[in-house]
Amino acid sequence: MTALLDDARARLTTMLDDALRLIECESPSHDHAAIERSADVTAEVLGATFEAAGLPPEPERIVIDGVTHLRWRFGGPTRVLLLGHHDTVWPHGTLETHPARLADGVLTGPGCFDMAIGLVQAAHAVAALASRHGVPPADAVAGVTLLVTGDEEVGSLTSRALLEDEARDADAVLVLEASGPGGALKTERKGVSLYTLTAHGRAAHAGLDPERGINAGIELAHQLPAIAALGDGATTVTPTRGSIGTTVNTVPARASVDVDVRARTAAEQRRVDEQIRALAPALQGATLSIDGGVNRPPLELALAEDLFARALRLAPAAGIDALQQCSVGGASDGNLTAGLGVPTLDGLGGVGGGAHADDEHVDVAHVPHRTALLALMIADLVSHPREAQP
Repeated sequence: MTALLDDARARLTTMLDDALRLIECESPSHDHAAIERSADVTAEVLGATFEAAGLPPEPERIVIDGVTHLRWRFGGPTRVLLLGHHDTVWPHGTLETHPARLADGVLTGPGCFDMAIGLVQAAHAVAALASRHGVPPADAVAGVTLLVTGDEEVGSLTSRALLEDEARDADAVLVLEASGPGGALKTERKGVSLYTLTAHGRAAHAGLDPERGINAGIELAHQLPAIAALGDGATTVTPTRGSIGTTVNTVPARASVDVDVRARTAAEQRRVDEQIRALAPALQGATLSIDGGVNRPPLELALAEDLFARALRLAPAAGIDALQQCSVGGASDGNLTAGLGVPTLDGLGGVGGGAHADDEHVDVAHVPHRTALLALMIADLVSHPREAQP
């Protein structure tokens, strides 16, 4: 299997050229026209890689509420789902200050780490398997599906049902999000719950008769420490954005705060949900309302540990020593597939750092090794259906 590492090394120049083309097409999630253009470029770049390997180059284009997603199915029902996205957090014009660039072994540019390089590695890993001698290309990757969504960075609002349907009967989901520190694979991701707590009072003139009012802002002030106190160890409950009142001279009748909850287990998500809904008003006459709930379930270790063990076993053949795993607070589409009970391993994309930050970058030296590891994982999973997995 070391031939796959040699193949990935031979592909490095092409892979970097492909990544630069993806980075140079700006794709802020909220701009559907930009997402459509990005989908065109992604289809062209990845499709050329597949075509060179004897695979069908054209993806299915799935447009949901104006957002364009891409899907390549390489024969038969999906057994191994490769999951990525082509939208980014970066606004138009970012290339002017953060140009796509390759220098001194480092790739930079908006979305390079999250996740242009992951998409390129996925395409070339599939192509490397399809190009092996003595095996028809379609047979080598039968049951493999690559799904590239267009709205992951804004919560997968249109793609959630699509990716869940694709993953539901799969043996495994491999997520091409950026790696953790030092190239660690992500075996745990906290689940995310999002709430808006609104305090309702009664308006009154702040100068003439404030005593007739019920100050929703003061009620909210009572609730903020109670909300924060719902955190428990690894579970974080964080009041974030808020608003109070309407005018400067009116006792506010309404005040609200958004709440971000991160929890490692579904049980913790349920506990916080129950307790936040049980909050009681402190002021006589005030009332509370709660909107929101669980946004993404956690990726729990139990859903990833077998796949990580497989990666650990295969890593030496990809030239990777001491492969590590990590737990992170951020969520991805891997949370959604793990929430279905499907084995899911995340962080198989590029090695580098600075996701969503000015110093976003990819360490080029790791690209062939990560591509080879992904190819080894795919081949091993295709060869060993879930029932026979070690």
